[in-house]
Amino acid sequence: MKRKLNVCVLTVSDTRTEEDDNSGRLIREKVEEAGHEVIARIICPDDKNAILKAVESWIGKKDANAIIITGGTGISYRDVTIETIRPFFTKELTGFGELFRYISYAEDVGSKALLSRAAAGAVGEKVLFALPGSVKAVALAMDRLVMPELLHIHYELTKHL
Repeated sequence: MKRKLNVCVLTVSDTRTEEDDNSGRLIREKVEEAGHEVIARIICPDDKNAILKAVESWIGKKDANAIIITGGTGISYRDVTIETIRPFFTKELTGFGELFRYISYAEDVGSKALLSRAAAGAVGEKVLFALPGSVKAVALAMDRLVMPELLHIHYELTKHL
């Protein structure tokens, strides 16, 4: 039986609004197309405290199964998403970042893929993905990695021997 998961979506951007947050909108659409539900979606600035506030509130939500973040994963001074979320990981899914960069290199941006710091990890029984901010990168990550494995990751994190 396919299980419906509850997903929280965070867009990290100093410039995006509800109207032009195409990456956040695409994540919501992909999640809903797969039969899951987006239970929260917000936009916050590229600011450690703002990111912390959103992620901490969702980690504390018993009904949240996954958190997907878009933005703030590059190498510019303002990109602080990875430094902010990595301490929450109880287990980092290093293969996610490796595979995302490989697919990006092969199918999208070539050697510019090395600038991506996309990451994922378990936070207790939740999974957290940090994706780049571009719509093309979000589509690639969601279609090739996140959605094909989301249920399996959740199963692995919540099964108890």
